Amino acid sequence: MARVLLLFAHPALEKSRINARLIRDVGQLDGITFHDLYEAYPDFFVDVAAEQQLLAAHDTIVLHHPMFWYSSPALVKQWADLVLEHGWAYGAKGTALRGKQLVHVVTTGGGEQAYQTAGMHQHTIREFLLPFEQTAKLCGMLYLPPYLVHGTHRLADHEIESFAQEYLELLQRLRDGHFDMASWLHGESGKQFLQQMRK
Repeated sequence: MARVLLLFAHPALEKSRINARLIRDVGQLDGITFHDLYEAYPDFFVDVAAEQQLLAAHDTIVLHHPMFWYSSPALVKQWADLVLEHGWAYGAKGTALRGKQLVHVVTTGGGEQAYQTAGMHQHTIREFLLPFEQTAKLCGMLYLPPYLVHGTHRLADHEIESFAQEYLELLQRLRDGHFDMASWLHGESGKQFLQQMRK
């Protein structure tokens, strides 16, 4: 059983139907450590030693946040800037994260078609997430294709419920090791991977 750390960041969770629902039942899953960065650090004073201990104690890191201005909420950047220190996370002696998996979970208000070369935002979601992917690689982590929830502003209640159930399945598969790593790595997204696994 893998040790899974879910790093969650949303500065206005009370306004988010989808993110609030996605994380609502996570606490019921054994073996998943849920860590809400905005709850832990409302003043942005990140406890670097505590965060490094958490990361070191887990095999798989799930980074879950909404897309804010083509990136993450500010605290995620603050967290990365402080916690992923040279000599600890990367560099000749920085091996603490080497071999761990990073699963990126991102929600977007815009629809999937908006995140295409010919779409409104003129770039794919993977292009916008490249800094996260490269950061993971620099730290020796394996960055898996992200699990994406697009068009959150227009999702009906039954669609949100479907995503919530799928998200729990994703976390359980990560925890239990019930997934084909090669298939996931060669897919476009975590959602596509889950669909393939069910066939």
